Order: sequence, then C-alpha cells, then structure tokens
Amino acid sequence: MALDILIVDDERDIRDLVSGVLSDEGYECRTAGDSSSALSQFDERRPSVVLLDVWLHGSAMDGLEVLDVIKEREPDIPVIIFSGHGNIDTAVSAVGRGALDFIEKPFEASRLLHLVARATETQRLRRENVRLREGFGSGEAFTGNSSVINQVRATLKRVANTGSRVLITGPAGAGKEVAARLLHSWSPRADHPFVSVNSARITPERFEHELFGEEAGGKLVRPGLLELADGGTLYLDEVADMPLSTQARILRVLTEQSFVRVGGSRQIGVDVRVVSSSARDLQEEIDAKHFREDLFYRLNVVPVTIPSLAERRDDIPALAEHFFTRYAAEQGIPAPTISEEAMAALQAYAWPGNVRQLRNVV
Repeated sequence: MALDILIVDDERDIRDLVSGVLSDEGYECRTAGDSSSALSQFDERRPSVVLLDVWLHGSAMDGLEVLDVIKEREPDIPVIIFSGHGNIDTAVSAVGRGALDFIEKPFEASRLLHLVARATETQRLRRENVRLREGFGSGEAFTGNSSVINQVRATLKRVANTGSRVLITGPAGAGKEVAARLLHSWSPRADHPFVSVNSARITPERFEHELFGEEAGGKLVRPGLLELADGGTLYLDEVADMPLSTQARILRVLTEQSFVRVGGSRQIGVDVRVVSSSARDLQEEIDAKHFREDLFYRLNVVPVTIPSLAERRDDIPALAEHFFTRYAAEQGIPAPTISEEAMAALQAYAWPGNVRQLRNVV
C-alpha cells in the first residue's frame, strides 16, 4: 500500500520537485500551496506524513501555526519542516512544537528520502507497539494441529493477498478476532493499521460518530475508526449488532470507498479491507429484518468458520501447555507439568466458552 504524503509549500517548483522525488520511490503525493488548502486536504484524508514549509508566504497562517493545528488534531502524524537558509532557529523551534525533524533548502534528494523513510518507520513502530500491547500476532487460538484448525489457517493464508472481504463466523471465544488479525498480518496491509470495531459495545446513538468521525463548520473534530484504518484493515466484530441505519452507510462505503463524517458534507476517500465477524446466524437475522441482506452478500465474499473448542479437542493439550508456559513466564516461575489425569479432564470437558474459557481456567 502506497503511503500518502502531504506536501505543503508556497513555491510550486518545490512542491513539484518534492512530489516527483517521492513519487518515483512509490509514495502517493498530494500538494498544497497555502494553509487553507493544506488543512482542507488534511481534513479530507489523514496523510501518513506531512512535509511543511516553515513560512508559507501569503497564507492566512504560517507553517508553525499550521503545525500547531495539525498536532492538536492528530498528534501522532509525523511532520517534517522545510526551512530556508537562515531559518534554522525557527525550524528548531518547530521541532520543539512537535515536528519530527527539519530539512534545509536547498536539500539533497537522499536526505529527503531518508527523513520520510524515518518518519514512516516511526509510524510503523508505533503501530507495532500497539499490536504488542494488544497481544497481536500471538495466534494463541490457533495453537494446535488438528485438521479443522489447519484448514482454517490454509484458507486465511490463501485469501490474505487477495484483498477480498472476509466474514468470520463461529461461537463466542473461539478466536474470530485472532483469525482476523492473522489475516491482516499475512496480507500486504500488515504494516498499516488494524482497527477493531466492537459493534456490541457501542451504543446505537454513538455508533456513527465512532465509525465515521465528526466535523463541525467544515473542520475535522475527530476522525472515526474507519478513517483511522485507512490503508489497513477494518474489523467489524459482531456485525449483527450494528444498527440498521449504520448498515446502510457501511454498504455505501463498501460500494464507493468513501464516506461522510457526522456533521459534514464532503466525501472522504478511504482505502480499507473490511473483515467482519458474527457469533449469530446472520441468515436468521436477515429473516427477522435485523440485518440487511445486501450488506450480508457484500461482506460474505469469503466465508470462514472458526470451530468450537469441542470440535478440536486434539488441540487442547497444545493450547493448555501454551497458556501454562505463557503465564508462568510472565510470573517468572517454572511452567507446571500437567498430569495425564488433568489433561484427560480438560479434553473431556465441553468448553462452552471455547478457547477464551480454557485460557481463563489456566
């Protein structure tokens, strides 16, 4: 996925030069010649990195003021400052106000590319830290080698590179979100965000605000989860709980790859892969008029069913040992040995809560 770079400079020659250098390296570039255009484009679509002239002659706001607005709205987006000769003190001040770094004009292309690469790597590492805190990539629900779980793994790997939408079904606690995260990690979008939307935990009144974000007076108030997932994967967990009004808007997003923020009127372009899940029978929800049939067909391009733990009892020893080893390591103690009798009891139990219940018991 091409990274989106917003280039802001009052000199057209500089904009064209920087855009040309970065485009040749595979970046997607947008340009703005003044503060109003810059903030409008920023609000229209969150860039991966902003390259910002420190002065912006003839604009309503200078570069430092634009920097302040960007950092107020999106503090995590890297900003690199362009400074002319003699403006080094101002550029250093910009770093103190939140800019990642600065580059002095005239600059060498290699230096520019180095700074942009560093900025995007900073973003990638920040996302990686979030994934690690969330336990991303542990794949704990997929520990084991039963035929049913091997089949699920094979399906996920087969569709990971296609970009097709995937609907994951299965009982609560079986590992549907783990499957979605593995799919994302094996896809070309792996270095971009994985954003989870838990439909059951968001009130109907707040659902569209959380998903689509908010605007006021034509300006971004806060981005929604859909916008935060740009370039990556949007995971709609327990999609059956999504309000019908929101289902209609999601259907338009899937069709047009754009949406309108709450309180706004502009179409915001977005590039996301949508993966959804449900523990309920969506056909029954459709028959009961609780779920849109046209949305179901849009989401269910590739169906994946996660088996219950009772359907993969052969994996219980590996799962139990995995959890014992993990939690013993966290406590700094040796992992206990599971007796044959205890393991037999674990394998004989029905596990209505599936892998999540087994983990909690351990």
